Amino acid sequence: MDEMLILVDKHDNPIGSAGKMDVHKKGMLHRAFSIFVFDSKGNLLLQKRAVNKYHSAGLWTNSCCGHPRIGETLEVAAHRRLGEEMGFDCPLKKVSSFIYHATLPNNLIEYEYDHVFIGRFDKEPIINADEVSDYKWVNSLELKALIDKAPWKYTVWFKEIVYSLSNQGVEDWQRQL
Repeated sequence: MDEMLILVDKHDNPIGSAGKMDVHKKGMLHRAFSIFVFDSKGNLLLQKRAVNKYHSAGLWTNSCCGHPRIGETLEVAAHRRLGEEMGFDCPLKKVSSFIYHATLPNNLIEYEYDHVFIGRFDKEPIINADEVSDYKWVNSLELKALIDKAPWKYTVWFKEIVYSLSNQGVEDWQRQL
């Protein structure tokens, strides 16, 4: 069965729901979240999306992302998804939100009201191979340089978030943990 996503207006007010594939085929604005997990040394946990994902398969991205279920708060959904994808949980704090729109190579459209959470975790994840094919810890102050070397290796939303941050913004996030 197709997962139901929460449709929202440009102020993140719920206006309905629709199936995940329909939402991405028609480019409907929906609620989502992105999680950035740092270790105590300032490294960011990246994941490589599994090759069987319906979009952005095999691309590097932030630590975890997903969509809340109908009736589920963003916070509960973020913790649920972190466990499902990365095999751990940690305290999370919401730091930002933004809307982005992008046409993906497989004729799907990402149009999300994305809520950004940060967390701290100092162990290794236990990845779910159905969701994640690999992971790595990277120096968060070198993210833009990594992406600039090979932008095709990273997801659209991850690049959008990283390019909107200055190094000071990344450091500010880490101070909030």
